[in-house]
Amino acid sequence: MSEEKVKVEREGMRKGIYILPNLFTAGSLFAGFYCMVSTVNGDYRTAALWILASSIFDGLDGKVARLTGTASKFGVEFDSLADVVSFGAAPGLLMYCWALKPFGRLGWLAGFLLLVCAALRLARFNVQVETVESRRFVGLPTPASASMVSATVLLFYHMGWPSSYNRVAILVLIYFLALLMVSNVRYNSFKDPSLIKRQPFAFLVLAVLLLIVIAAEPVIMLFTIFICYIASGPVGFLMTWPRRRRLEKVMHKGHEDMRSKP
Repeated sequence: MSEEKVKVEREGMRKGIYILPNLFTAGSLFAGFYCMVSTVNGDYRTAALWILASSIFDGLDGKVARLTGTASKFGVEFDSLADVVSFGAAPGLLMYCWALKPFGRLGWLAGFLLLVCAALRLARFNVQVETVESRRFVGLPTPASASMVSATVLLFYHMGWPSSYNRVAILVLIYFLALLMVSNVRYNSFKDPSLIKRQPFAFLVLAVLLLIVIAAEPVIMLFTIFICYIASGPVGFLMTWPRRRRLEKVMHKGHEDMRSKP
């Protein structure tokens, strides 16, 4: 790092930091920590709810920063560190204590893999944030992965199933979520400006019906929404695979033609 860049960052720190967006980030970090406290105390349903609360705070801090013009490099780094705790360590510990402990080493390795893949996903996001289109995430976002963990726990409690009901499926789910976070599978970020523009009247009717269904069965619908979002990445990847292969062949042929020219 150059001396000029270090000097600029120090000057920025002397001027202070923005309080409002970082308070939301601190709220997300608190929710993640309290999730771990509830997990240690054996209150897994409460722990799952605190993960959802952390996801809400995490979604708000960035929006508040953009709306108020208070985005900063400090806020970005603080947000990433908070996400490692709230969406890596907290869900990893929750799943190990709730369902994976009987697997022994395979169980705690699954929890650790969820943590390390979340950290790697966030590090890659920070590096690629200026080069990747904002409408797509590369890899499963960490809040979505943690929320899927939360929705799974809540679904088991809602249906009255014990955590031993299908531990193998839960173990496979954790490994699947971890690998998706560090994959090149793309996910919709819902940051497309066209989403907030005028839409047909039928869209409003569908949105109202969706809200009614969610209000009727919130736990089941929450699980369904997250499982559909997570599946959308691999499905989209497979559907666009032939087109990408054709494009790669065309580009490779073009490079070969250029090399063959005198």
